[in-house]
Amino acid sequence: MQPISQLEGSFVDVDGHYVIVVARFNHHVVDSLVEGAVDSLVRHGVDAANIDIVHVPGAWELPLAVKRALKVVRPDAVIALGAVIRGGTPHFEYVAGGCNAALGNLQLEFDTPIANGVLTVNSIEQAIERAGTKAGNKGTDAAMAAMEMVSLLKGFEEKEPRDQANQSERGA
Repeated sequence: MQPISQLEGSFVDVDGHYVIVVARFNHHVVDSLVEGAVDSLVRHGVDAANIDIVHVPGAWELPLAVKRALKVVRPDAVIALGAVIRGGTPHFEYVAGGCNAALGNLQLEFDTPIANGVLTVNSIEQAIERAGTKAGNKGTDAAMAAMEMVSLLKGFEEKEPRDQANQSERGA
């Protein structure tokens, strides 16, 4: 029986082109997410010249800008950052749900990692906690996820398909 092979990303082979798409709404929180993401990318060896930052009005506009970046720039990964804070109306559910679903669909459509760093929280206090205080910085977390996925996908490119490997072993 053939052993099960394992593949996982690392934070060593993360070089590539990254696009950070940022919602300006709630910028007092989101600015810290951007700082965390950029700092994390650069600390792990990504050249600052390979990081583009695109600003949009709010989380609702993130998917369209992400889609355009994927089509035009063709980055190795996109990092979407924003903050949707629950209010007294159903607006929160529509914006957060629509944004998250669209980002997930785009990731699959373009076969490119999209790290979702869009905070969906109940209060401004929760947002601040996730933007660099008590609960860490979710911008940093999103950048880490993007880098790990870039590394992982490079690993797929290096692996020989199983069918080809089996044919090589049989001399076919």
